[in-house]
Amino acid sequence: MSYSILHIVYDVAKRESFTNLGDVWTKEIDSNSSNKDCIKMLVGNKVDKDDERTVTREEGLAFAQESGCLFLESSAKTRENVENCFEELVLKILEVPSLLEEGSSSVVKRNILKKQQESHAKYGGRCCQ
Repeated sequence: MSYSILHIVYDVAKRESFTNLGDVWTKEIDSNSSNKDCIKMLVGNKVDKDDERTVTREEGLAFAQESGCLFLESSAKTRENVENCFEELVLKILEVPSLLEEGSSSVVKRNILKKQQESHAKYGGRCCQ
């Protein structure tokens, strides 16, 4: 199986969900993914439960760096960083041309390329001003 994008989510209020990343999920991903351009994102979810947190942001970030993943924390309940998560994935997809060539439907490719062209026109080819 060849993954193009892996979006891995753990619960910051449940340590077991974080420990399972190293014990189970990364081994499963490494053994089943042959795509060298695969984009991996680790998301610590439920940051709205900060008083119940058992996994620190630093632990999540360290694990993501060791695993070659993008990282952010979010809350689906409050929508904190949810949109940013998908924006980051799209930006990474645009940086990896092979992901636009393989496995994407033509509609998705057209929409992504259209957004990329609009962005280049708006910012003169730069992501920021």
